[in-house]
Amino acid sequence: MRYVLIAVGVLAALILAIVLVGMVLPTKHRAGREATYNRPAAEVFRVINTPADFPNWRTGVNKIDVLPAKDGKPTYREFGKDGTILFEVEQITPDSTLVTRIADKSLPFGGAWTYTLTPKADSTTLRIVEDGEVYNPVFRFVSRFVIGHTSTIDRFMRDLGKRLGQQEVVITDA
Repeated sequence: MRYVLIAVGVLAALILAIVLVGMVLPTKHRAGREATYNRPAAEVFRVINTPADFPNWRTGVNKIDVLPAKDGKPTYREFGKDGTILFEVEQITPDSTLVTRIADKSLPFGGAWTYTLTPKADSTTLRIVEDGEVYNPVFRFVSRFVIGHTSTIDRFMRDLGKRLGQQEVVITDA
């Protein structure tokens, strides 16, 4: 019985430590990554700006519902391993810039991704900057120390490389 109480006490202390560290971490964070693809900017932009095709190439995305525009902004709902997330497109500059934002305020996280495409001869460098917000302190701890702020960006960039026929993608900090 004594060992059970010790185990429960240790577990409670661990949970308390995670919550306290999460509370100290800032709600907002910025993370950026970039990769170069052997394709012209127009092709890369078309792929990243066609949400209806995401289930065909993005790991963990099962379905996309393209919704009517909200206040003139394209909107879509993504279903996948990260749950159901409503997105709106805040800015589109063809072949150059795309900004998407999580539009569902009920989630424990939010924020925007800014995609910037830079053509270089026959290739394109894609930079993704996440201006994220994690509201729940436990999720903040997990996002920062367990999952990492760039894990979703990295997965997106690797999946994009495969979609573009480029099996190896070198991802660097942006």
